[in-house]
This record gives sequence, structure tokens and C-alpha cells, in this order.
Amino acid sequence: MTGELPSNIIADISFIGRGGGSVKALGGFRKQHHTVPDAATAVTNAFLGKICEGELAAEAERLFQAVRTGLGYRRKEVALSVASPLAALTAKDFAVEIFYALEEGGPARYTVTMTLRGLRSAELARTAEFAAIFGGKFSEISFALKKGVRVEAVIDAVEALDGAGGLRVSYPSDYRECELAVTGVDARVRCTGATLDMIFPHTGAPAELMDGFAAVRGAFAASKSLGALFG
Repeated sequence: MTGELPSNIIADISFIGRGGGSVKALGGFRKQHHTVPDAATAVTNAFLGKICEGELAAEAERLFQAVRTGLGYRRKEVALSVASPLAALTAKDFAVEIFYALEEGGPARYTVTMTLRGLRSAELARTAEFAAIFGGKFSEISFALKKGVRVEAVIDAVEALDGAGGLRVSYPSDYRECELAVTGVDARVRCTGATLDMIFPHTGAPAELMDGFAAVRGAFAASKSLGALFG
């Protein structure tokens, strides 16, 4: 995405929103014929795909119409495909997927994940039209790093600051990832080596999440090492 992000560091950006509900509440669930899944497997997720068809199709169609009319796209500039439990909208400037799946730890419930990726322009994300379509949809932003980073290097860089710049770090003993706390930023910042993720306690439009990332980059500027790692 051009305009605001270091393209020499970031390969791709995704905005992620999560929701869900009770399997019993889905329109295709028939109490007299169906039972609630007791495990999340390929078979039970296929069952979910059948009973969520109505909700998925309706949600995807609403999104298609909002994108088409709100952004003034012509027929050749936006398309929708629905193959439950997945719907994929492809527009000339971005793509969106809506995916239903059973909760691993509680298969009586399902999750709905909306992912916006391939956004070609930061300027588009900051328009009123875009905000009207996607406002309140996303709570996570994920950056795929072109070359990746060593999690240990991120940890060492933050610990070397001794709290300067309002940065703190926590991590497990195997260093598979680390989590950064940034003073003034109301989000968890997670580095996995391959991605840098921000998880917010509230939902917002893509531009709001990008503003949060700008604040994190400003904190990273306190360290030459972090600045080199994350642009």
C-alpha cells in the first residue's frame, strides 16, 4: 500500500475484524434435525458451511452493494463469489474475505472473520466513503514483513532502551514471539518475526488502525535498532 507505510519493509497489510455467535442461532440450524457440534473438525465445519449459507450470502451482498455504490465502482471493477463458509469480494483497489468457522475451544459457537487485504492506496482508506463502508469493522492490523526480523533482536533493542520512548516488552522463554506495550497506544503490539500485528480493544475503520501504527512507529524511532528493523 502506498502513501504512508514503508514499502521497503512491509510486503502486505491486512485489516482483520472478528465476530460470531451461537450455532443454534444460524438460520439453517434445525433443532428437530441437527445437533450442536462437540468438536471443530473438517466434517463439523462443512456442516457449519451449510447452515450459515443464508447469513453469509446476505452479509456478502450487503458489502458488495455498499462497495459498488459507495465507491462508484463499475461492474468490471468489483466482483463477489460466495462458496460457504467463505465469501470473497475482489475490487480494483482491495479485496475482502468473510469466513465462518467453528470456535476451536467452544464449537457450540462460530466465529466470523472479515479480512481486508491488498489495499493499494492509503489515501483511499482515509476517504469518508471508505470509512462509511468499513467503519467499526476491524480490530486488528497485520503487517507481513518482507525479510522478517529476529524476535530476539526486537527484544534486545527494546530492553536496551530501559523504558525510554515508553516501550516495554514481554516474551515467552522460547522467543517465538514478543509483545510490546507502547505508552499512549491502546493496543497490543505483537511481533512474530514474520509479521508485526496490532490488536485493539475496540473496532474501527482502517484509517484509525493506521493512525495507531503511526504512533507505534514514532515510539520505535527512539531506537536506531528498532527504526532499522521496522522502517
